[in-house]
Amino acid sequence: MPFQLRKTDLGLVLLFGGMACATAQGQEAQSSNPATALSEGLGAACRQDEAHFARYLTADNAAAFRELAVAQRTALMKRLILLEEPGRPLLSSDAAGRTVLRCEASSVSAEMRFGDARVRENLAFIPVEARGETRGAGEAGRRVDFGMVREGGGWKFLSVGLLLLDLPALARQWAQQAENSEIEAQEAAAIAALRKIAEAILTYRRAFGRMPEALAQLGPPPKGGISPDAAGLLDAELAAGSKGGYVFRSVILSPSEEATEPRFNLAATPAQYSKTGRRSFFLDASGVLRGGDKQGTVATAQDPRIEPR
Repeated sequence: MPFQLRKTDLGLVLLFGGMACATAQGQEAQSSNPATALSEGLGAACRQDEAHFARYLTADNAAAFRELAVAQRTALMKRLILLEEPGRPLLSSDAAGRTVLRCEASSVSAEMRFGDARVRENLAFIPVEARGETRGAGEAGRRVDFGMVREGGGWKFLSVGLLLLDLPALARQWAQQAENSEIEAQEAAAIAALRKIAEAILTYRRAFGRMPEALAQLGPPPKGGISPDAAGLLDAELAAGSKGGYVFRSVILSPSEEATEPRFNLAATPAQYSKTGRRSFFLDASGVLRGGDKQGTVATAQDPRIEPR
């Protein structure tokens, strides 16, 4: 698609129709000019163009970038350009001849003004003043130094501010965060399952006048209606004592004493410690939840109380 030239308060602005297909002349400029490579890479991040953005990553980073999930690749480009949605990059120069990259999205925009590059052999550091705008309201700018390194005949991203752009390490960090989030979700599900079991025990007592002797009695009936042996209060998996990466245990302390208050202890333990969960949980008829990181052992009434989040 051909580009257009237009006049603005910034001078002549080069509005790229795609800004993705580099010509041989553009590749030559990229090889000799780190600011050009930086503007091209940030322009690709503005468009959230993964393939073009990867051209401005070092070999190790490019390989790690391709292994990231789509959402993680997008998140990385968002961090660099300060926008949550894809935009249209506009490249221009200010009155002093310095590069200005503006990324315009539907309701927001970001502007990056490049300072003079400091080049030493195969390294270059370019100060960039970045600011965002939302519906005409400008935000205070902040300065970030982008580091570039010459590799394979071209300039590639090296660092952002004081942080080295190490995508293999970032990938490991994101993988750990994803694992932690999954573990937290499974722990929350285990707590909810304990409370569901406790409610089912009390419902069973009201329905049949006694306490169940085992979790299996709370499960679904194989055929026909409910009975004291299959009350239909829990799904088959939970009634079998294992669900969502946790193992559930129950102890009924007064199964036949109908005149007393119901007494029971429930416990949930990770089926595979540190993989399906880290915390063990204990719940009794009082409704107080206790437990903590027990290294995979069973929680008891002596463990600390866990407050609701």
